Amino acid sequence: MNKNYVHGVNFASAGAGALAETHQGLVIDLKTQLSYFNKVTKVLVGMGHPEEAKALLSKAVYFISIGSNDYIAPFTTNSTLFQSHSPQEYVELGIHTNGGRKFAFLGVGDIGCVPLVKAVLLQGKDECSENITQLVTLHNKHLYKALQHLEKELEGFVYSYADLYTSANQISNNPSKYGFKEGKAACCGSGPFRGFFSCGGRDGEEYELCSNPNEYLFYDSAHLTQKASQLVAEWVWNGSSDSIKPYNLKALFNV
Repeated sequence: MNKNYVHGVNFASAGAGALAETHQGLVIDLKTQLSYFNKVTKVLVGMGHPEEAKALLSKAVYFISIGSNDYIAPFTTNSTLFQSHSPQEYVELGIHTNGGRKFAFLGVGDIGCVPLVKAVLLQGKDECSENITQLVTLHNKHLYKALQHLEKELEGFVYSYADLYTSANQISNNPSKYGFKEGKAACCGSGPFRGFFSCGGRDGEEYELCSNPNEYLFYDSAHLTQKASQLVAEWVWNGSSDSIKPYNLKALFNV
């Protein structure tokens, strides 16, 4: 058995979406990521221990977090893409066919309220984009329904769904409760809420940088700080049933 695969494989691509058209040519889209998984499956099964490989694939947990870029890109770029798909079902069916049984999904977060949207789309207003929020809410609702449906339709299918939208919204609206001093503006960037993606001087642009990222929920215009990311990771791993259903990630590994 290839030891490089025994403890996990990561197919993620920064900026990618579930749709091939999202940031096309710059990222590895979801369908391509799935094709990489299929190649890894063939490698494992073809190494002379097919039963061991099948057992590994069935016990593994498949963590999928994608969709945010599909909803933000059409509003913040010149993209003409504006569709609502549910490719998660396709992914799960593909992985399930190859022996996958345990799936963890992170719902799309409160992306209508990130600094990027406030600075670019809302022109500095301290509001959230209703258009994006409606799409995200609809996406998460249908995703959860799809998972419930697949649980009934697919043999041995078990899942964990983490409601990131509600949890992120709670942190953003009450940052001090979670150890943050700032829940709206980014640590690094420029413009209103430091929402322009200039962190690091992209293309020679000037930018501001906070003195302590741990005090901020957002590091740049659209991404969480390390402290906030750790908070989310701990919540996904061991969160309560109110926000993660029907299992948190820790429990899913033991199902």
